[in-house]
Amino acid sequence: MNSEILKQAADRFGTPSYFFDTDIFAGRVAKVRKAFGEKVGLCYSIKANPFLLASLPEEFSYIEVCSPGELSICERAGVPLGRIIFSGVNKTYEDVERAFEDGVAIFTAESALHLEYINKCVKDHCGKAKVILRLAHGSQFGIDREELVKLISERDKLYEGVEIIGIHYFTGTAKKKAKTIAKELDTLDELCNELSEKYAFTASHIEYGTGLAVEYYKDMTEQTDMALLEEVSEVIKQFSQKYPLTVEMGRFFAAECGYYLTKAMDIKTNGGTNYVICDGGINQLNYYGQNMAMNVPPVEVLGKSGDDTDYCLCGSLCTTADVLVRKVSLPRLDRGDVICFKRCGAYSVAEGIAAFLSRAMPNVLTFSEAEGFTLHRPLTETYPLNTPKTGGNDL
Repeated sequence: MNSEILKQAADRFGTPSYFFDTDIFAGRVAKVRKAFGEKVGLCYSIKANPFLLASLPEEFSYIEVCSPGELSICERAGVPLGRIIFSGVNKTYEDVERAFEDGVAIFTAESALHLEYINKCVKDHCGKAKVILRLAHGSQFGIDREELVKLISERDKLYEGVEIIGIHYFTGTAKKKAKTIAKELDTLDELCNELSEKYAFTASHIEYGTGLAVEYYKDMTEQTDMALLEEVSEVIKQFSQKYPLTVEMGRFFAAECGYYLTKAMDIKTNGGTNYVICDGGINQLNYYGQNMAMNVPPVEVLGKSGDDTDYCLCGSLCTTADVLVRKVSLPRLDRGDVICFKRCGAYSVAEGIAAFLSRAMPNVLTFSEAEGFTLHRPLTETYPLNTPKTGGNDL
């Protein structure tokens, strides 16, 4: 991304701001498509960054939503609801009914209870629903293997309104080795073979969350990511020759396209350390594996060069925990300088502790060469969320 465009964004819209380059996003998706081949379906998990829905590349077959709120985002954004995989660990009957009426493509069942809800819903509405069962992997998510097999074996007897079409498997994020993914796909292969041999069940949809790592802290981060993608691609393609595979990811698709712009508001030296107080903070910026701000993500001062000085970059929150980077060398800073954090297109925009200390939430901007800047959300005050009611109790 051209630093001049980022400077224009800061000058025009102010800080703090999230800035997402949708051309970079589309390029990243195209690289994954090329690596995995045409046989592999691609699914974008919008929890990584819902604002990218406005510019979703055609390579995506599915969009994964994991809450009623995310479904509302898709409704409002005009996303084709027939491409949605409706996931989430906590579903109510009402959630299922709403998603069914929206015409979502596939439901994920995280428990027998979910399957009961879906089955009841489709019977109540005289319809049919496609379902994938999520296989557990040592956490609260998904269904234990033994129970999953039992549900498959009883599918025609107990769940006549449901068409169980396959398996959903996600084991975690930040995977850096192809052998880890190969081992997980072997687990899926073994399960599918058992289901086929014992219960005549043939999966027509395998949704697998690779959890591919994104490198935030080393030099040449894009090259690191692409090397991992190339290593993993052969394992993915081999599995797709045997099963209809859809790969679900969020972080690996979105991280590269994001920038966070924050302004230096105050600069001071305490105990020999140069502190910079920014108008952002840890309530708005988060990198996976940040390790108490000891690791240094890609960061630059827009429009500045020269001799470097060591700084501790802090946010606006009244807590000693609000440290963005504990020590980083940057050109000599002045008040008003704009500091740009890179590779933050995934998660930060939606997962920060936004309401803490009632600071305003940042602008959200996207940019493409074809459309220029789009402001999706202006600076948004959070204090109304934290203001108590006065003047009596009307409960």
